[in-house]
Amino acid sequence: MKKILAIFIMTFLLFLLPLSANAKFKQKDYRIVEDPEGVFIIELNSELIKDRFMPYVVEGLETNADVFDNTGAKLVINAGFFDPKNKKTVSYVVIDSNTVLDPNDNENLMENKVLEPYMGKILNRTEFRIIKKDNGETVYDICPHEYSVKDDETLIHSVQAGPMLLPDLRLEEEFFVLKKDGKITSESASCLHKYARTGIGIKDNNVYLFIATRDNPMTLEELKDLTRKWGMEKSMAFDGGGSTSFNSKELSIISEKDNQARKLKSFLILK
Repeated sequence: MKKILAIFIMTFLLFLLPLSANAKFKQKDYRIVEDPEGVFIIELNSELIKDRFMPYVVEGLETNADVFDNTGAKLVINAGFFDPKNKKTVSYVVIDSNTVLDPNDNENLMENKVLEPYMGKILNRTEFRIIKKDNGETVYDICPHEYSVKDDETLIHSVQAGPMLLPDLRLEEEFFVLKKDGKITSESASCLHKYARTGIGIKDNNVYLFIATRDNPMTLEELKDLTRKWGMEKSMAFDGGGSTSFNSKELSIISEKDNQARKLKSFLILK
């Protein structure tokens, strides 16, 4: 009888622990999981972060840690691509329905004759969107830049980078690889090699951030597999390599060599 009672109590506790953890998460803005070692997943509580999770841009370039300190944000993660030479964007960013960063304003990009044949693909790279429906509901989406929002939706915020990971890895479609006669002749963002990576995904209208650090670098294919493992319906990559950065009170990630934080152009922040 005592043995049966002990088994019953253990079963009850094992059932209760996940419920308790979920109950605690419902009172928090986010939680951080390391899975596997050197890879971090940040699950955002969509019910609590409404109107507080958004892109952030700087005039020149700043480190992720500086933005974290200067804004008083709860967390900051790196986002879009930029040109470190002229400090101008290579990715669209929309804040409060206004385009605040436009790659068309980057002469180094737009006047590059080598890239000219592929500019349509570059400008239509994937972006993460925060949308407000007419009924007041906040929804999230990941899609190419040129996709239109629905008639009952308003685009509030967005930040572009790429490529899309799920449902399809769009390396060639977004000019991250160039193929000739079926063979890859060039690549961008070192997409075929193992580097620190930053990504974002959506599942059941909940947002997840993915960070592969220098301790466990990934190709974009491997980052895609990680987001699939976590059940994402849609996912995309942000700028990676030395740009991969994250700051919160619990965790600080720097990916540049010699632990020298890289200065960046655009971010996602949770106020």
